[in-house]
Amino acid sequence: MSSGRRDFPKAAGAAAPVAPELPSHGYAITKPVRGSDVPLEITFVLTRDEIYVPIAIRKPKGNGPFPVITMGRGDGKGGVPHLERQVALLAPMQDEMIRRGYVVVYVNYRNEIPHLYEQTPRAQNLPDDVSGGARRTLKSEPTFDSDDLIAIFRYLQTLPYVNKDAIGAIGVSHSGEMILKAAAEMTFAAGVVLEGASHEFLSVNTGLTAPRNGNEIQYQDIEVVRKNADKARAMERIRRIQTPILHFGRAQDHLQGIFKLAHEWMLEAGKVSTWVSFDHPVHGYPFIYRQADGTYRPDPIQQQAFDICMGFFDRHLKGVCRT
Repeated sequence: MSSGRRDFPKAAGAAAPVAPELPSHGYAITKPVRGSDVPLEITFVLTRDEIYVPIAIRKPKGNGPFPVITMGRGDGKGGVPHLERQVALLAPMQDEMIRRGYVVVYVNYRNEIPHLYEQTPRAQNLPDDVSGGARRTLKSEPTFDSDDLIAIFRYLQTLPYVNKDAIGAIGVSHSGEMILKAAAEMTFAAGVVLEGASHEFLSVNTGLTAPRNGNEIQYQDIEVVRKNADKARAMERIRRIQTPILHFGRAQDHLQGIFKLAHEWMLEAGKVSTWVSFDHPVHGYPFIYRQADGTYRPDPIQQQAFDICMGFFDRHLKGVCRT
């Protein structure tokens, strides 16, 4: 099993060596899921700076190894109660994914400082010169929420029932952008970005001079986005991506231009990128929630979007050799 451990070189001129990171690990609590025979395993996963974030794992019966799909939506918030609510609402959709042979993991992560990603470099490990030999794993900068997603991927790779070469991710809005941020730092098997609010990743201006209608930023037009983005910075990140990405747009969304520009610039950089867009009234429409009466009734567009997502994951996650 992979430990997730990485060794860092001694910093130039440092009096003490950089402490190695602890092996990836988690602590789990198993709970039932209403209306399903597939239980929920709440696991607390170690992150880069040695705090724990909760995830919710549900898996098919058997020993695997199974491919994995992580799911997330928006910013980090709500802790374990948020995970439980999301799983309760998404359980029928997840059950269908589990029936298809996937481990499904709903993720949570820290609530990141807005625009931190654009303002500071990714944290590096530093030597510990001040703790009297405690060998702490110190960081040069605050840790990003996308680093928590990377830590989750690395933890999942240690599980004996997981095919560590067949990990995919699907995320709505900011959680979609996090998939791109993570893909710029490590390679995983596939990512589905649902209406990815990727203004930080693409370095799009969202300040006072950005086009607005009241308080809502207006980036529906891709050409307006292109003029307000720092292409050099965005392409430096995109060029590091090796993961195939499926981008979902939503016609008439005020950020549709951002959704599509991420795809276009990936193609320009020679990356594997696919674009799909539908006209639907609900933000994040491929996430199919229970109705108010508890039933599972995807509308035709949601069903089509779900089938496209699962076809994409089937192509990239199934049949992958475990090494």
